[in-house]
Order: sequence, then C-alpha cells, then structure tokens
Amino acid sequence: MQPSVSSVSADELQRIGLFGALSSEALQHLSANLTVVTPGSGEVIFSEGETASEFYVLLEGEVEVVKQSKTGVDARVALLGVGDWFGEMSVIDVQPRSATVRALAPSRLLKIRAADLDALYRFDLKAYALVVLNIARELSRRLRVTDGILADFVTSLVPTYVARRRRP
Repeated sequence: MQPSVSSVSADELQRIGLFGALSSEALQHLSANLTVVTPGSGEVIFSEGETASEFYVLLEGEVEVVKQSKTGVDARVALLGVGDWFGEMSVIDVQPRSATVRALAPSRLLKIRAADLDALYRFDLKAYALVVLNIARELSRRLRVTDGILADFVTSLVPTYVARRRRP
C-alpha cells in the first residue's frame, strides 16, 4: 500500500468523530503532518499478528475486519465505513495486530502513526487528550457491544452453566 500524493484538509478532519472538538490550529497541524494511503479493492491493509505503530481512519471506501479462530477459520467481525477508524489497539497496547483488515473497495485512508500522536502531544496537549479520549470512547463502545454479543451467545448455549456461576 503506497502513500498517496493527496492530502487531507483541516475541514475534512473536522468532520471525523475522532477529531471532534479540536481547535482549528490542531486540525491544521494534523492536516500538514498526516499521510493518506489508497489501497485497492481486495488489498490487505494489515494482517493479524503483525507488529504496528499506526492506525487508520477511513476517509473513502469500505473495509472488513477479519479474525482467525483457533481452528484457523476466518470470521468477519466488522464491516467499517467512512469515518470509522481501526488498528488503534496496537498503538495503545503495543501488541501485535489482533485481526486482519482488507479493503472491500478502492479506499482512501488517513494513516496516523504513534509518532504523529507524539507530535500532537508536543504541539497541543489538550488536542492530544481529546483524541485519546475519543479513542477510549470508541473502544468502550465496542467493548459494550462485544459484552452484549458474548452474553447472548453464552446464555443461549449454556444457560445452566451461567446460572451455576452466579451462585457464590
């Protein structure tokens, strides 16, 4: 996946939830420093198990998130569209990628490296804190959805086990 010659404007960044409430100065700083990449349809953006120091915001297109089961079966766990971001877990926890992400259509992605976040931290601490808070809110939302799915799954398959586990 090659970097694109196109850039992203501060106005375009302002419309993305990740950058909500950032000052125009912080948006201009990001606009001048972030890279746009353009994967083609079917192109793997990153693979499960890879090490990483960047995440992506989907500016155009659509991607799928695929997780491999312990038995080696690939399962689509998410379909993402414009404004969504992905890959942030590896930037936060410094662990290998937890899933594979593939473009389903020609896409335009904003690449945000850990170094870009560090530069934002040094440029505008409040803007950095807002971006990190927005990432945390999205991770919390995803965890709540996953908790609901897990609860539905477990109680539908093993209700007696769940009932027994509730007792001290």
